Amino acid sequence: MADPMVSSAFLAQQISSGKAPPSVSEVRTEAEAERIAKEFEGFFLSQMVSSMFSGLEGGSGMFGGGPGEKAFSGLLHEEYAKVFAAQGGIGLADNLKLEILRMQGIELSKEAK
Repeated sequence: MADPMVSSAFLAQQISSGKAPPSVSEVRTEAEAERIAKEFEGFFLSQMVSSMFSGLEGGSGMFGGGPGEKAFSGLLHEEYAKVFAAQGGIGLADNLKLEILRMQGIELSKEAK
């Protein structure tokens, strides 16, 4: 099950940036499609990372647990996902970009082919 903290952190970031969440229907250029595809891959990876750490909550001992860990773990997972996505991710953004372009009827530039 997805961690609500991660989803809330993502939505809060979108709202605080003053822009609405990305919509495929608003894509007009290849650059916009690429941006939205990368944002989605980052969000997807954030959910995956959150699932990886789900069994580690409530750690005891000197360096585990506490309200700080609970409050900020979602943000940490999101930052891990951003780093993964920036390093090439899992290839989801590339395929998603092509699908967005196909759905919108936008031609892929010659140099990108």
